[in-house]
Amino acid sequence: MTEQGFLDQAERARPAVTMEDAAVILDGVFGVRGRIVELGSQQDRNFRVETEDGRRFVLKVCHADYGFQALDAQNAAMRHIGARSGAPAVPTPLLSVDGRDIVELDIRGELCLLRLLTYLDGEPLTRRMHLGEETIAALGALAAELSLALADFTHPGLDRALQWDLRRAGPVALHLLSSLPDPQRKRRLADPLVAAMRRLQPLSAALRVQAVHHDVTDDNVVARREKSGRLVPEGVIDFGDILNGWLVADLAVTCAALLHHADGDPFAILPAIAAYHARLPLTVEELKALWPLIVARATVLVASSERQLAVDPDNDYVAGNIDHERLIFDVANSVPMALMEAAILQVAGVAAAPLPSVASLIPSLDPAAVQTIDLSTTSTAFEAADFLAPRIEEELLDAAARRTGHAATRYGEYRLTRTAPILPHAPETFALHIMLSLPVDTLFVAPFDGTIAFRDDGIVLTGPDLALHLSGRMRTAAEGPVTAGSAIAATEDDGGGQGMVRLALSREADLVPPLLTRPSRAAAWKRIAPSPALVLGFDCDAPAPGNENLLERRQRHFARPQKNYYRKPPQIERGLREHMFDVEGRSFLDMVNNVTTIGHGHPRLAAAVGRQWSMLNTNSRFHYAAVAEFSERLAGLAPEGLDTVFLVNSGSEAVDLAVRLAWAASGRRNIVSLLEAYHGWTVASDAVSTSIADNPQALTTRPDWVHPVTSPNLYRGKYRGADAGRRYTEDALAKIEELGDRLAGFICEPVYGNAGGISLPEGYLPAIYEAVRSKGGVCIADEVQVGYGRLGHSFWGFEQQGVVPDIITVAKGMGNGHPLGAVITSRKIADALEREGYFFSSSGGSPVSAVIGMTVLDVLRDERLVENAREVGDYLKARLEALGQRFPLVGTVHGMGLYLGLEFVRDRETLEPATEETAAICDRLLDLGVIMQPTGDHLNVLKIKPPLCLAKESADFFVDMLERVLAEGW
Repeated sequence: MTEQGFLDQAERARPAVTMEDAAVILDGVFGVRGRIVELGSQQDRNFRVETEDGRRFVLKVCHADYGFQALDAQNAAMRHIGARSGAPAVPTPLLSVDGRDIVELDIRGELCLLRLLTYLDGEPLTRRMHLGEETIAALGALAAELSLALADFTHPGLDRALQWDLRRAGPVALHLLSSLPDPQRKRRLADPLVAAMRRLQPLSAALRVQAVHHDVTDDNVVARREKSGRLVPEGVIDFGDILNGWLVADLAVTCAALLHHADGDPFAILPAIAAYHARLPLTVEELKALWPLIVARATVLVASSERQLAVDPDNDYVAGNIDHERLIFDVANSVPMALMEAAILQVAGVAAAPLPSVASLIPSLDPAAVQTIDLSTTSTAFEAADFLAPRIEEELLDAAARRTGHAATRYGEYRLTRTAPILPHAPETFALHIMLSLPVDTLFVAPFDGTIAFRDDGIVLTGPDLALHLSGRMRTAAEGPVTAGSAIAATEDDGGGQGMVRLALSREADLVPPLLTRPSRAAAWKRIAPSPALVLGFDCDAPAPGNENLLERRQRHFARPQKNYYRKPPQIERGLREHMFDVEGRSFLDMVNNVTTIGHGHPRLAAAVGRQWSMLNTNSRFHYAAVAEFSERLAGLAPEGLDTVFLVNSGSEAVDLAVRLAWAASGRRNIVSLLEAYHGWTVASDAVSTSIADNPQALTTRPDWVHPVTSPNLYRGKYRGADAGRRYTEDALAKIEELGDRLAGFICEPVYGNAGGISLPEGYLPAIYEAVRSKGGVCIADEVQVGYGRLGHSFWGFEQQGVVPDIITVAKGMGNGHPLGAVITSRKIADALEREGYFFSSSGGSPVSAVIGMTVLDVLRDERLVENAREVGDYLKARLEALGQRFPLVGTVHGMGLYLGLEFVRDRETLEPATEETAAICDRLLDLGVIMQPTGDHLNVLKIKPPLCLAKESADFFVDMLERVLAEGW
């Protein structure tokens, strides 16, 4: 076919074949009958047919002038790949009733070619807006395996002219764009294509040619859905674009399609390139050609769809795709081509070219006199300064310069000053420049021969291998050529007696590096914008955070049963209110940390702790005011009669002590607890814990003095419906009656925290407490997770049931992360323990612990955090419940205040737990800046228990991100 021929072909409408026509063809030509559905196509007609016995096929109809030989090449390629072990799954061509695999047929005067293929089961990737890194990498690997399978495939039909052949992208796109009526839009599409062709032209002769599918896209890849909901690419369909073409162009087509799923970030495709390159290594020339080819593909896609809609306006397939093709084009052109080339070379392991040798920019500068300032997450400068203040960087630099006369920020530093507390992606924190504060009249000289040009508030010195960008308050030389050593600028007074300038380097003459970039782009930008240390003569580089092997070190020496969140956890080193910050300056919304009741990094608490540490810290056997004052305040929070306090180190210790108190007070050992409960890790607290999520052997390893009863879960428990509460209560009462006077006590959380904040049935605790006490037993309310104001509607969980326990255990948030817990009981029960000896807890009642406890109570009161838990918590719960109206995966929302549980189920009738999906959703939320973890015996409940200072804006961000995950996938 001539080049003009295939250009004309690109403008043809699809064959005029109806569903009725397809039924006649399938029956008469191929002997197949069944239910028919039309599938989308740009220039062909495709129909899926499902027979009565469940077999599925695809009827493909194209114009006859597409050529018999080209179709025969497609069939031969599919058979070739199908015979290869380990190759991707592909359709199989089938024969007509008279033994042909390609049939020519006149349909109302239009000559068409017909084929029947097996239908490849699976889910197209195109339906999923978000594709995770694993899926993207798997798609790259699949594309490589397909290329390997086709490497030795030959056929005469592969040498053909095709509009999609990226070797012809320039003339094809320009031809298609020629008819666009809007000149501005035409130029917007054409300019990037021209730039891509310029970069591609010197590389093209070195690009390998072989048989390529040339359309391994999200539309043409079918995937298997894992239990978690993730998609695993397994098969490839639609061989209509197969030809002999550039090998790397095949990968370019795949990568361009992935830009539709990149959330605006072209770097999202890098895992596909890395996976492809690992299986089928590309040459340096191919790696450099890859991004220009992606840009070219994006342009051809848009241009072709614009033209196709002009000639076939009823083509729903094209109309449905054009918006995401425009998105592909926009994302492909959202970053400089040089940056993407650097990123691709970086991910492929190609070393950067060595830096040129240059002279000093500031000959008079004494490197030893320069003080660098630390703007990282771990900087001590932020202990007395607000790292989010608008001019904090300049203020800290100015303060350092006043001490030494010379100060600098650091290159390659992840600046906490550039973080954003609520953002679904990492902010631009990585510094590609430095700021210098120098004495007035400090002279800058050219470190290499070059040409000066004015730009914005500074100058650019461009040499043969490097460009130097200098801006700020300064006098500058005139524009034009200069030699190395010539004066180019001098600092002027910026108003503070110093001269402040910004300095950056670039290896691309026409590219101005940004001042900062996202961490994911840092490695690529470093190849383009190297450290200014090259021209300064002193080390201005920030040390790398050093977190690459930190997890390995942790696992080597930190006992393995002490698990960490996430497979690839961020290294968190700072917190503020409900936000946590990692070493790359990214902020995460902490929605799971009920330890920090009043929020992270509270200045009032830090000051109180520091003051008390500077005065005294010892143990509670000494006499000091804080332990008496704190115990008095805790007793004042409890119901009348519970006036005696034990101070301990943790919730586990508190529950352990509560069990011992029940034994001592009753003179018996048997304790009734609830199934699915978690109470701690000491011997006694673990004994009454029955959650299999925390201990898979819990149900078979309880000591004989522990008697669990069915958890009264009204949503998914043993009993449901109107009388479920009564039946749960009767079960518990039966166990209490069975134990009789051998019963020591009963323990449970008044709101079922470990299962996600589930409320107990109305009247449950009153009946049980009465029965326990009638047998001489003690009632223990474990408030470690749910109490202390977290429920918002009451300070204690037991208040929701209208009961008063005999013993209250509390910990977690009462110390805001400091090891502090308490047991509150009556004097009579407390004194019973003394018959067995003294009790002592090393740090539970120390001066520092007591001051921390009182400060937390002060902040709870003064900042109205209990009221905030109610107001924001109720708002948050209403928004979460609204998600259930859109997403069937949402089963129900448990809890109240800021102890909530969002339960995911695969089926709202059977309540099959969506365990794998919940874990995957938590991982996706982390990508979007939210820390969340699953809970419950099935690990299918989001455990929502943030600091009580949670702002409404933060609650909205959490729900917005969760809604996005549920809508886009994970």
